[in-house]
Amino acid sequence: MEYHQLKYVLKVAEEKSFSLAAKKLYISQPSLSQVILKLEEKIGFPLFDRSSTPLKLTDIGELYIETAKKILDLSDQFTKMVDDVANLRRGHLTIGSSPFRNTYLLSQIIPIFKQRFPGLELILKEDTTHRLEELALNGQTDFSISLLPINTKLFDYEELFQEELLLALPPNHPLCIKFQRQPGDYLNPPQIKLQDVRETPFILMDKGQKLHNVFFDLCNKAEFKPRILLETQSMNAAQALVGAGMGAALLPDTLIRASNISKNPCYFSLCPMPLRTVIVAYCKSRYLSKAAVEFINLMKQSFSVKGTGLSTSPSFMENT
Repeated sequence: MEYHQLKYVLKVAEEKSFSLAAKKLYISQPSLSQVILKLEEKIGFPLFDRSSTPLKLTDIGELYIETAKKILDLSDQFTKMVDDVANLRRGHLTIGSSPFRNTYLLSQIIPIFKQRFPGLELILKEDTTHRLEELALNGQTDFSISLLPINTKLFDYEELFQEELLLALPPNHPLCIKFQRQPGDYLNPPQIKLQDVRETPFILMDKGQKLHNVFFDLCNKAEFKPRILLETQSMNAAQALVGAGMGAALLPDTLIRASNISKNPCYFSLCPMPLRTVIVAYCKSRYLSKAAVEFINLMKQSFSVKGTGLSTSPSFMENT
């Protein structure tokens, strides 16, 4: 198997189309078709079922794809080992993270890392928490920022910090009026029980995010079925909708402390207090590059493991 053949077949399988794959590979469709036809002749079996639309892999094609991914993954890991020998002067690092983490956390870490290692290329892959774990497992990211719990048979992980989940309520909610809460004030929020807002409609994170299950677990413990107004992939959207008076939402204090929106909700702490641990997760069976180790160490230095969010120590703030 030649390296370019592996990439060509993988791209056709991904796009399910020779024409779309050719565009992504910046070659002509006839050239791509010819390469794959010659490969199929050499193997003695077709890799694609050309009678179906969209294009489908044959059984032999599925086996080829599985093998090709392993070969390319080994090649990628070897490249990272060579990069390490070159003392981090070149190479790349792929990090999996949610849009929320990228905006409010990594945006403060990446400039420091790039200053220390200007020759390293950083690639950010954004997705939901569950999908980010899959990306780390199959080698599409060097590591992903995720949350406990995690499958420790598949992953190693390191803790970054804990964050509290606060209840965001519209400013005109009776509890906000009762406690004289000011919109946007997240300091020393009064404690209430989730049962206190059982009649309030909720804005919920979708099923791809762990916060979705956490919310329903809390409702089950509080012994009520929540009324769901809508579901969203965006915590920022949920926060803005609560501020606009649409409903309630469960949000991490990391987001609340860092965000800046025009219409703020009011915030409450829940009793018992829900906490979650933010981690860096990486596959047990994969080589963790020095670049990845350096980035993880920088995050651990910058984030307070015992508190939440970014450290406010003078040394860190000067660097940002």
